[in-house]
Amino acid sequence: MQQNKQLKRSDEPIWWGLFSAGGVCFAVFLPSIILFYGLLLPLELVILDYKQASQWFFGFWGLIFIGAVIIFPAFHSLHRIRHALYDVKFQQKTLIKWLTMGFAGLLSATSLLIWVIGS
Repeated sequence: MQQNKQLKRSDEPIWWGLFSAGGVCFAVFLPSIILFYGLLLPLELVILDYKQASQWFFGFWGLIFIGAVIIFPAFHSLHRIRHALYDVKFQQKTLIKWLTMGFAGLLSATSLLIWVIGS
């Protein structure tokens, strides 16, 4: 007996992939950014002038930096918030999903737009 059931495709792998990428970025890049901006620059162990910083930030590596430090962690944290709201029994799962992932998308688009305008 064979059933012809259409399986409903889920978009969860996309969100879990962005969540995972954000977790890796939190673990790898945030400590190095804190070290660089919190210790090395204030103690003048590294000298970085404006021209050098703007060339780096508005180039290809700056785009990678924005993805690693802003976009992926935004999806990571908002995915955590989404599942925390599920855990406290908010019943509007579709609304929560649209709000949290939509806000992460909005943050991502805004940061990319600012990067494009700046370059």
